[in-house]
Amino acid sequence: MSDRPHVYAHVDMDAFFVSVELVRRPELRGKPVLVATGTIASRGVVMAASYEAREFGVHSALPLAIAHRRCPQAILIPRDMAFYRRASKKVMEVLHRFSDRVEVAGLDEAYLDLSDCPAPEARARQLKREMLAATRLVCSVGLGPNKLCAKIASDLDKPDGLCVLGPDRMLEAVGDRPAKLIPGVGPRTAERLEVMGIRSVGELASADDAVLDRTLGPRLGRELRQRARGHDDRPVVTEREQKSESRETTFPGDVSDREVLNTTLDELADGVARSLAEAGHVGRTITLKIRLRPFRTHTRSRTIDAHTSDPTLIREVARRLLADFELDAPVRLLGVGVANLMRTNNGSGPAEPSANPADALTLDV
Repeated sequence: MSDRPHVYAHVDMDAFFVSVELVRRPELRGKPVLVATGTIASRGVVMAASYEAREFGVHSALPLAIAHRRCPQAILIPRDMAFYRRASKKVMEVLHRFSDRVEVAGLDEAYLDLSDCPAPEARARQLKREMLAATRLVCSVGLGPNKLCAKIASDLDKPDGLCVLGPDRMLEAVGDRPAKLIPGVGPRTAERLEVMGIRSVGELASADDAVLDRTLGPRLGRELRQRARGHDDRPVVTEREQKSESRETTFPGDVSDREVLNTTLDELADGVARSLAEAGHVGRTITLKIRLRPFRTHTRSRTIDAHTSDPTLIREVARRLLADFELDAPVRLLGVGVANLMRTNNGSGPAEPSANPADALTLDV
């Protein structure tokens, strides 16, 4: 690594699910299009909305019934996750041409370390051009001295944008935005901040240390205030440095039906198994993550005898963990993870332990 200052890029594919659909259905360009799960009758939910649909107040996570009332002329397309994952793989292939340090943050977004690049802004423009040529998809790119600034920057100039943001412009750019914009400010933390009269990023950035210490504890409170000021020391974590593989999904409404939970669990387990196989990893510790209303998160884990990436086994263990869990409230979020990873060396020779510890990679389903 050179002595140049850190430069990170956050690449966010614009309206990804809809944009991928428009590649194979170009006749729908310029029209309000929705990708959704389920139907209006089955309480389906919008997964993605074209920019034309957004003009009518339709957005992701909106119930289809409400979306239909706001934009009855919208064209509804059922989700096709297999197709989106194939498109995502092509996107990531393009990104790896521009840096050997790429952190996948979702099907449609990733961080790149461009610190060794002498002209990162020109490099980002080249990335956008090559992405369009290779995938026919448009992306927005944010550049910053850390991951937080880069991610926020990518959202400031959409669609098809390129924005540079540093801590010195953080409050000018997003000071009046809700505090939940800051990573680490989830629903419960946002509620606790609001009790203190802290609702915006700017108010969090100027909050008194003593007040934050009393309410959130000294570590979390001060860390969130630093992030609100644009400071973030999280590194880009590549797949090779990955410690675990996980997937999770947030339900649009409360779910208590165990059959629905089991079906969702199977989809998540299959996704984890597929990612493990693609990365050449196997794991021993299988974890269930479950969030109950109101925002109580629990995890349950089981370590098996041998490393695996077998979807049937991962599903079976995850289902057992769920069956043993007493549901005393509706479920809002469900997740499955596999940790304690080893590499399989592409199936030849003995497996070896995975590299340095890192945060789990989470991809929404």
